[in-house]
Amino acid sequence: MKIPLTPIRFLRYAREQFPDKVGVVCGEQRFTYAQFAERAARLAGALIATGARPGDRVAFLSTNCHRLLEAYYGVLEAGCILVPLNIRLSAQELAFVVNDAQARFLFVESAFLPLVESFLTAVPSVETFFLLDGQPQANWLEPNNYDDVLSTFPPFQCDFTQIDEDSVAELFYTSGSSDRPKGVVLTHRNVYLHALSVIAAGQTSASTLGEMSCKSAWLHTIPLFHANGWGIAHIMTQVGGTHVMIHQFNPVEVFRLIQQERVSSCALVPTMATALVNSSARAKYDLSSLRVISIGGAASSPTLVKQVEEKLGCTCISGYGLTETCPTLAKSPMKSELPVDGEQRYARQAMTGFAIPGVELRVISADGQDVPHDGTVMGEVVARGDVVMEGYWRQEEATAAAMEGGWFHTGDVAIVDQYNYLQIVDRKKEIIVSGGENISSLEVEKVLLAHPDVYEAVVIPVPHEKWGEIPKALVTLKPGSQAGEHDLLEFCRSRLSHYKCPRSVEFLESMPKTGTGKVLKRELRQKYGTALKSTVP
Repeated sequence: MKIPLTPIRFLRYAREQFPDKVGVVCGEQRFTYAQFAERAARLAGALIATGARPGDRVAFLSTNCHRLLEAYYGVLEAGCILVPLNIRLSAQELAFVVNDAQARFLFVESAFLPLVESFLTAVPSVETFFLLDGQPQANWLEPNNYDDVLSTFPPFQCDFTQIDEDSVAELFYTSGSSDRPKGVVLTHRNVYLHALSVIAAGQTSASTLGEMSCKSAWLHTIPLFHANGWGIAHIMTQVGGTHVMIHQFNPVEVFRLIQQERVSSCALVPTMATALVNSSARAKYDLSSLRVISIGGAASSPTLVKQVEEKLGCTCISGYGLTETCPTLAKSPMKSELPVDGEQRYARQAMTGFAIPGVELRVISADGQDVPHDGTVMGEVVARGDVVMEGYWRQEEATAAAMEGGWFHTGDVAIVDQYNYLQIVDRKKEIIVSGGENISSLEVEKVLLAHPDVYEAVVIPVPHEKWGEIPKALVTLKPGSQAGEHDLLEFCRSRLSHYKCPRSVEFLESMPKTGTGKVLKRELRQKYGTALKSTVP
């Protein structure tokens, strides 16, 4: 028997096995899995009644909310393609994405109405605008809001045995750090097998056993439109766990929800984890329910992993993935044959990790050969597996380039050790080349972050007459700290080869960040990546 692989089956399963269990907590609202499934089916019915056709793109501009979570199933039930939009994009960027996707429907949260109104005439493909919350006032909005629409139309559930599992389920856009955003095509099969692979990965070591189960409560600290956030929409539903929504990251609100909802797991980017471990409010809350925190989106450090475990009282591991891979490719729990105590454990759990089930990872040299598994030689990470995208939306040349040789080329540079743990050292385009030597900015940043006075650190290249380019450190200090440039430079020189050490340190009040708290290195390079005023040896 062959049944199509589609995430629609996850909510059907949860509704059948856990109908009366609370599946979603969103503010003061709580929905059982039976109610969750009913609302998703009503969304499908409303889309079809409004004229949606199979393959239509349906865009959502929303913070984390039960309505956006419902879209991950209701849009697919209607035979359409979900396009979650990044709320941090500018009006011009959003218009580009909506036009590139040719979305026919756009659901918008009231907070973003002025933003949408500013590019209204620039998105001719959108025929209907739905308001997710509040009462529609503008004449360009559908007269009834989301909940009124759901109550108007009967639920619809497709015959999922007729779905083509290789058809498009979700369309996510890359951040466009170096060029225009590209639409990443994820199929029903991609999404389904990604969820099962991550669930299986949760059983790879004692430290993460039980991370994903019907007893789990997951706090959605990462936006659902972001690569580190959307996979949980499927994973937690499949196991019958509880989705706990938070509209915006705020340490006090995170602590409150962990205590109130007995949250067991969440995902963080390093800046979020740093904010939590340094928050003075932490001691006021009961965080004993926490089992596992996964750090991803940017490189972590052994210091941060140790702080999370000591101050938040749970296991902390790292994860790695991309928009193009659904997103998870690797996790860093301890393998059973490795030492589980001391600083070595923190160092390994801060690594990129090893491939999850269903994924193959290689680190290759410029000629396509595998680099030695010695933890020293750098190469590009390439991936193959069920989670890798179908391709880029309407971009055949970009797809062919990314999939050269039957492997997805990530653009990330890494080393790999004898136990097959990878460690990302930088983006391929961001390696600092000084006097012919390759320097990993991430390696230097981890050393800086180990200094007790450093809150955040970024290392960028600056031009140099003799060496071509050299490392420069940009640092924010913890409140009340007095460390100076000389202190940090000496700290690095005692732990790194001289050529890797920053030649200067600039202190900042704060770092520019994305909506998920990821530091915007590109902005920092543009602003601070100029030549040093004085010649340094």
